[in-house]
Amino acid sequence: MQKYNSYNERIKRQYFTFLKEAKRHSEQTVDAAAKALNRFEVYTKFRDFKAFHHNQAIAFKNHLAEQKGWQSGEKLSKATLHANLNHLKRFFQWLALQPGYKSRIQYVDAEYFNLSDKDTRIATAKRQQRVPTLEQIKYVINTMPVTTEIELRNRALVAFTLLSGARDSAIASMKLKHVDLIAGSINQDAREVKTKFSKTFNTFFFPVNEDIRKILSEWVSFLRDEKLWGNDDPLFPATRIGLGANRQFKALGLSREHWSNATPIRTIFREAFTQAGLPYFNPHSFRNTLVQLGQEVCKTPEQFKAWSQNLGHEKVLTTFLSYGEVACQRQGEIIRDLAKPQKAVSTDVDKIAEAVCRKLRSTGMEKNTTL
Repeated sequence: MQKYNSYNERIKRQYFTFLKEAKRHSEQTVDAAAKALNRFEVYTKFRDFKAFHHNQAIAFKNHLAEQKGWQSGEKLSKATLHANLNHLKRFFQWLALQPGYKSRIQYVDAEYFNLSDKDTRIATAKRQQRVPTLEQIKYVINTMPVTTEIELRNRALVAFTLLSGARDSAIASMKLKHVDLIAGSINQDAREVKTKFSKTFNTFFFPVNEDIRKILSEWVSFLRDEKLWGNDDPLFPATRIGLGANRQFKALGLSREHWSNATPIRTIFREAFTQAGLPYFNPHSFRNTLVQLGQEVCKTPEQFKAWSQNLGHEKVLTTFLSYGEVACQRQGEIIRDLAKPQKAVSTDVDKIAEAVCRKLRSTGMEKNTTL
């Protein structure tokens, strides 16, 4: 059974280079495009891209709509369909402009990968996000075991995520030198820390709780004073795996290496929330929690701007549009409060006017000033 087409592989390699070098897309985006193209090739039995016709796009779109996810066992969501078809649309639009394909492929044929307007609205609709409360996060941290050095690391990891609002990929790559406990800040240096869009910025500890800050401080002291680690060692090291007494692999302690990706961090979060008897919230959801906290404690535009910058956002609108939606329950409370009769609020001008009138009456000048 054919598993690839050599002509297709060559042009795909050029396209992936174009995405990475010209369009500056991340490896994750390139991988997503590769998976979408592979799905399409499997369906067409690896037919040469030069034979592409809009009927193929229509047939594949219908085929994909009937497929089921291997984990859920349910039909693919509209969002998944939309993402895969968009990758294919962009690829064939690019392909229609390449030498050797211009005369074979019509640029407009790629439009047949579009979903209907209705399905597109469903796929791109913004839905209410599940966000952990500050109390839930603190409860999880307080219930985490701290017997071994691995358990100490795991608790400090969850506490640090709340304290910093950092993304899991950045946390996985941070070194001890990036944390300044005296200043209460983190230097997210893009030369060494995997920040989004490779931005370099400073984050100051969010005012969540002094106990949370103490957990991080004790963890850093443990690494520096007991483990004798230096500035270039990882802030949250990977687990060292080796053979146990029964000749089976087991966790033996902390490695002096960084995690290669953020997957172990998400696993730690899942286990922590499950053991606490709460639904799982991923590390990124903590950023939403911090935005909601900022909406409560910030009293001026300048304060919220600083809060937004602390999350790594250059524009406050990013914080509002991506994270700052009003929770559904709070939305209902606000609307119900607006329906109640509002008490008249006296202004400073009103107070001054009333004081002047009282003064005039007390001096007997009121009659003289009456017209």
